[in-house]
Amino acid sequence: MSTLNIRPVVAADIPRLKAVIATSDLFPPDLLDDMITPYLAGKDESIWLTGEEDHPTFVAFCAPEQMTEGTWNLYLIAVYSGLQSKGYGRQVMAYLENLLAEQGARVLLVETSGLPEFERTRSFYHQCSYTEEARIRDFYKEEEDKVVFWKSLQER
Repeated sequence: MSTLNIRPVVAADIPRLKAVIATSDLFPPDLLDDMITPYLAGKDESIWLTGEEDHPTFVAFCAPEQMTEGTWNLYLIAVYSGLQSKGYGRQVMAYLENLLAEQGARVLLVETSGLPEFERTRSFYHQCSYTEEARIRDFYKEEEDKVVFWKSLQER
């Protein structure tokens, strides 16, 4: 695995980002347009990152949590399916955590599903030293919990 060239997203990246999202099965790629518009217009504080090797590699998106001081929420991290389990996700998380810490952020939260098919995702966050902080039963739908992971960005 090589080191990724991680950089902020620009409008020209959108087709590439949609390809990454399509391989992850997180949500329909067409939803990206509405999600990223405020960032591209400079109307919010969110952070969108991407990078590539020979083709699309990843997309990450986080934003400050409303009504908090220094708490951010990671809403999206996706690595192109053919490149998963090669350490790219951990590189992106470390980069993002360092970037946020340098900006004074205190905490990064991540939310995911409690369904068995998300065990690999939850394991990834544990490997990145996140603590399972909360589990909200039946959050997404009946018998699908929301699992919230927490990490201090100041204790690094």
